[in-house]
Amino acid sequence: MTTRTTWTSWPSWEALSGTSRTRPRKLITWSIRVGLLTAMLWGTFSGGQFGPWEIVLGLVGVLGCAFAAWAFFRTSLEHRLWPSLGLLALLMLVAFGAQQAGADVPAVILWCGCAIAALERLPLTAGLPATAVALGAYAVVNTDGWLSTAMSTAGLSLAGYVLRLDAEARGSAQRLLVQERAARKAEAETAALDERARIAREIHDVLAHSLSAQLVHLEAARLLIEREPAGEFRDRVLERVVAARAMAREGLAETRQALSALRGEVSPVEEFLEQLVATDPAQVSVEGEQRTLTAEASQTVRRVAQEALTNVRKHAPGARVLVRLEYLPDEVALEVSDSGGRRPGGELSGSGSGYGLLGMRERAELMGGTLEAGPGEEGFVVSLRVPT
Repeated sequence: MTTRTTWTSWPSWEALSGTSRTRPRKLITWSIRVGLLTAMLWGTFSGGQFGPWEIVLGLVGVLGCAFAAWAFFRTSLEHRLWPSLGLLALLMLVAFGAQQAGADVPAVILWCGCAIAALERLPLTAGLPATAVALGAYAVVNTDGWLSTAMSTAGLSLAGYVLRLDAEARGSAQRLLVQERAARKAEAETAALDERARIAREIHDVLAHSLSAQLVHLEAARLLIEREPAGEFRDRVLERVVAARAMAREGLAETRQALSALRGEVSPVEEFLEQLVATDPAQVSVEGEQRTLTAEASQTVRRVAQEALTNVRKHAPGARVLVRLEYLPDEVALEVSDSGGRRPGGELSGSGSGYGLLGMRERAELMGGTLEAGPGEEGFVVSLRVPT
């Protein structure tokens, strides 16, 4: 099975494409190609006087051979056997015609080039016969003696096979390098996920448990206060306890969202926005092809939306709000606009948590995004763009 695969398989894509070549090797390869093209032009037009039409015909022939060689490299790269063999046959026929017309140098270059290229780029079952035909034609027209002809044909065959082995070795090294990089990236991502899971456990064990205990105690305090006789002092204390309980509940909900984000278990952004505006006169619109965002981008969108709606409640209570989420090819855009209200001083306002839109702007810039906030046509507009 291994022998059969060796004879019938194509060289790897990395070997045929030349992506594994170093810069000096690529420079040498292009220098050889330019040198061969120059030699073909010199061999075509040296040794005689040519008219305009003969010069044009010679140039067209040389350039046509260059194009056919380029097409052969493309078809062999795509593992298309019959088109590749057809182009090699065409080049050999052109070489025969050039030899018959007295242009021996271009003919020899074409035959030798076809022999080496066939052995280097085609499966051996097809490359060896093509190489044999090309070198046979070269041996027939070569007049340097049988020993010199045998040595040159053997050298050309060896050169083609060595180039094939060298390209395969470099291609294998390139594939191993890509696999190693992918493995290292996977290891780094796994380590990052493990660390985020550890941080999530620590937050859950400390902050989430603390907030849950606070909720229990605040609920107990509320029940005890409600049993007391009604009065101004009792009502004020009850109001503060209820507000503290609501803040603790919101903090616990946000903590759980942060824990889900750390574990990579976030709900879709669209659902979060719908829940966020459930109690407000707001409308949510989503444009573009929806997709899963990275944890950082998802959290940034959520936090900016929360902050923008908090500012609307503080500075433009009752205003209509439009939340527009747009999925772009390489980024996601969020726009929160309201229908009225003033912001003192026209500056970005922060929420009661102390993490205002100014902090969100810094967070967006760290991700390579932007956040802009200012007066719009009617009220205030907050626009966020972050890469995904």
